Amino acid sequence: MAEETAEKIVAYCGLVCSDCGAYKKNKCEGCHSDKPMNMGCKVKPCAIEHNYSTCAECSDFADLKDCKKLNNFISKLFAIIFRSDRIGNLYKIREAKFKMIDNN
Repeated sequence: MAEETAEKIVAYCGLVCSDCGAYKKNKCEGCHSDKPMNMGCKVKPCAIEHNYSTCAECSDFADLKDCKKLNNFISKLFAIIFRSDRIGNLYKIREAKFKMIDNN
């Protein structure tokens, strides 16, 4: 079983891997690993190409919902299945990053 940690592990798309049942059961090591659950994901190659740790860093889309790689039918289905708000998580990451910048 995956080691319990207080640190959240977040996928490129904003899914919280550390909260996922597949991750907790060692069936997936998260998309930042060599053994992600969804090998056909279009978000991961884009994020890697742009050297992003998450899509929250993307400046191509002020509104992340406009990104068709991130916001499509499959992603909406994932949101229902995993009960997650991936895009909402990405906005929280953006907001936290801007707060860190403002505080420096």
